[in-house]
Amino acid sequence: MRRLVRLLLLLILAYPALVLVLGAAYLAVPPISTLMLSRWLGGEAASRTFVPLGRIASTLPAAAIASEDARFCLHGGIDWGALNEVIEEADEGGPSRGASTIPMQVAKNLFLWPGRSVIRKAMEIPIAMYLDLIWPKRRMIEVYLNIAEWGEGVFGAEEAARRHFGKPAASLSRREAALLVTALPSPLRRNPARPTGRQSSQANTILARIADTPLQCLR
Repeated sequence: MRRLVRLLLLLILAYPALVLVLGAAYLAVPPISTLMLSRWLGGEAASRTFVPLGRIASTLPAAAIASEDARFCLHGGIDWGALNEVIEEADEGGPSRGASTIPMQVAKNLFLWPGRSVIRKAMEIPIAMYLDLIWPKRRMIEVYLNIAEWGEGVFGAEEAARRHFGKPAASLSRREAALLVTALPSPLRRNPARPTGRQSSQANTILARIADTPLQCLR
């Protein structure tokens, strides 16, 4: 029992150090998501070609921000206003909705596990703030687009563009980029190449939102 307790304490102490070290290393090294790692360890396929932001059509990061995190360029990793609204709605028994920013999603994908537990959400916050502190915004969205899942074993914008549209991410049209973003909430059920009517409508909405979304941090 003592050995088990010591091991648990060691893991608890080592985990923050691991996040600090890997977070800094991922400034220059292409990161691997926990989902990609779990697929590889389980003998399942996981394809990803990491490409710099400059080799991704500019509409894709703009559409992702407009859809997933409209205040991405303005906050420090956490959109506290949106988070407070979700907490108030939960207290009032209102509809459940997410308040995850792009840095929080990156934190989850790189260092945590899938699911909706309170513990995991609480761990997301400091990790997201740390990454947003040491990474430029361009690096944050670059990593986000390169680790996102876009189908069974399909990770990153480059693989997604080639799998669904038969072209590199740099050649995506505005509509193709928006359709890729509509698949992000449910990548295993939504096919951007064969969009439903709802996806097509969402793509139009996303493209319209881009004009009103602050994107100065991408320049």
